[in-house]
Amino acid sequence: MWDILTQLGAGFLACLHPVTLLMLVAGIVVGLLVGVLPGLTLVMGVVLFLPFTYKMEVTNAIVLLSAMYVSGTYGGAFTSILFRIPGEPIHVPLLWDGYAMARRGEPARALGWTLVAAFGGGMLSAVAMVLLTKPVASFALQFSSPEYFAILLFGLMSVIALGKGSLANALISLCIGLLIASVGTDATYGSYRFTFDQPILADGIEFLVVMVGAYGVGEVLSRLEYGFSSKPLDKVANARTQLPSLGEMVRLKGMFLRSTLLGHVIGIIPGAGATIASFVCYGVESQFGRRRREMGSGVPEGIVAPQSAATASVGGGLIPLLALGIPGSGATAVILGAFMLHGIQPGPQIMVSSSAMVYTIFASIFIGIAVMCVLGYFAIRPLVAILDFPEAIVSAFVMLFCFVGALAIRSNTVDLWLMLGFGVLGYLFERLKFPIAPLVLGVILGPLAEESFMNAMISFSNDWTVFFTRPISGTIMALALLTMALPLVGMLRERRAEASGALKPAAH
Repeated sequence: MWDILTQLGAGFLACLHPVTLLMLVAGIVVGLLVGVLPGLTLVMGVVLFLPFTYKMEVTNAIVLLSAMYVSGTYGGAFTSILFRIPGEPIHVPLLWDGYAMARRGEPARALGWTLVAAFGGGMLSAVAMVLLTKPVASFALQFSSPEYFAILLFGLMSVIALGKGSLANALISLCIGLLIASVGTDATYGSYRFTFDQPILADGIEFLVVMVGAYGVGEVLSRLEYGFSSKPLDKVANARTQLPSLGEMVRLKGMFLRSTLLGHVIGIIPGAGATIASFVCYGVESQFGRRRREMGSGVPEGIVAPQSAATASVGGGLIPLLALGIPGSGATAVILGAFMLHGIQPGPQIMVSSSAMVYTIFASIFIGIAVMCVLGYFAIRPLVAILDFPEAIVSAFVMLFCFVGALAIRSNTVDLWLMLGFGVLGYLFERLKFPIAPLVLGVILGPLAEESFMNAMISFSNDWTVFFTRPISGTIMALALLTMALPLVGMLRERRAEASGALKPAAH
């Protein structure tokens, strides 16, 4: 414990370096702005700023993106409570009680409960992150190539199971991502795959190009289809934040701790993230909470539960990212991409080889949450004023960032055409209800999974049963198959129920 506190203290000192502190504050501000602007999602915001981290020192780059990740889970609360417009899907459950409280004439009180929930949930989750990441990484040091492949497969299966839309669509999205990841030179045998005699494709397709195109350009094309027609918003005069009393907070301590713990655990699960944490914790309070019958009418429990869970999921999501190299959400997948851009593979060894960087990231989460809440308290009016920006102008800046980002990595115009192609693909995915997250995770994790699989085959004489006969890899493979089977069983039950319902009228 003393060793952890010593390294965390060194991390706090490193965060006070002027450049690192500037990146931290900039990330918090940008994350709040991204959260406030409806349609500009947290993941897309982090993706747009990923190219600008290419020339940065790796610690500053991760601090910037992590700060955006943290504050993005809070920024959308303003529009949800004041305008009934969730800036993020994360904040859909929040508006059910937050907007109801605001309509009752208490918007300042609703914003106060949101701020307290974000601060408390984030801080407790950060403490748990510091305490759990090193033990998880120490356990993972026992892993060999079969275990690495099994846990990568588990991460991919989790994204499929929790992908939006049908299971078939999620599978197709993942397979397309894996196909894109296979373009280039085979890492084991050195042969070319799907390069079509294009020299630039011999180096593969940069995952940054895929992410920027699918998320950024795809979103702009979706808005263009509707003519950038966003509804004008009524002004909220004298918008401010009123903190609850100590007695009110004490009365909700049990519910707060329950939601924070559940949100942190959900954040650890690969493929889950803040949105699922927010919905699940609101649902738990609606079914089992002390005031479950009043949920939706503007009670503090309906605000604290989803917001504390959403912010707590950040600390949970960083644990598998740092300890295992597995992203727990779309935003952590982008942060994984930032690590890889700088030649660092997160995993068990990072706690040994780059412990100073890891504890600086830990410290930045603590400082970032505090800065986020201070800015959220005092800057509510200018944040809400951002909504006056015309949607077409915002989209133009998004496209500008996309082009700059795609050109920054290899300075090749082919990447611009590839980005536009993936933008069209992202647009079609949105139209056809295909989830983008499995596509992106397939592009990022595909090469890692292939490398682990090939290493296992070489090390164990092409014996594929090694993935199931070794205790750790066998357990993880079983969990991966279970994760895959559960939504399939649910889908079959729904079809059976629909079939039986369709037969009942015919019996009369």
